[in-house]
Amino acid sequence: MRPKRPRLAAALYVGLQRYLLTFCTAHRRCLFVEPELVDLVLAQILQASDGHGMAILAYCFMPDHLHLLVEGCSEAADARAFVHLAKQRSGHAVGKRYGVRLWQPSYHDRVLRDDDATLSVARYVLENPVRGGLAASPLDYPFCGSCRFSRAQMLEAACWQP
Repeated sequence: MRPKRPRLAAALYVGLQRYLLTFCTAHRRCLFVEPELVDLVLAQILQASDGHGMAILAYCFMPDHLHLLVEGCSEAADARAFVHLAKQRSGHAVGKRYGVRLWQPSYHDRVLRDDDATLSVARYVLENPVRGGLAASPLDYPFCGSCRFSRAQMLEAACWQP
């Protein structure tokens, strides 16, 4: 049996915190290249976020991984429960429709400090396709966005220049 990856103290995953999360696809398969699959996964993640009091501030589906900037909306928000449900629901939906395993076990997480500017981290998430050579501008990449801000708002606030 594979050992579990170490996590931070449980208290850091509950409440009004912000997190930068990365989920990798199983075997690093390039699955996030079709709009239908991305839409299916995003819908499951949004349902999980609603159920656990988490807001999706920014997301970017790279071909073989997903970046999420999320924020707890209440003192009861539970980021670990959200991640578990988001990966479970999206993995089940993709397996059922496409017959493939979606996610690698575990995920990378970073709890943001108060001085980490939300829009700067959102900009980092949105600029991934540019850094990866997939788009000339974050506005050109179809698989990223936010449930709170438009891409243009995030890039404008972060003073993005091509």
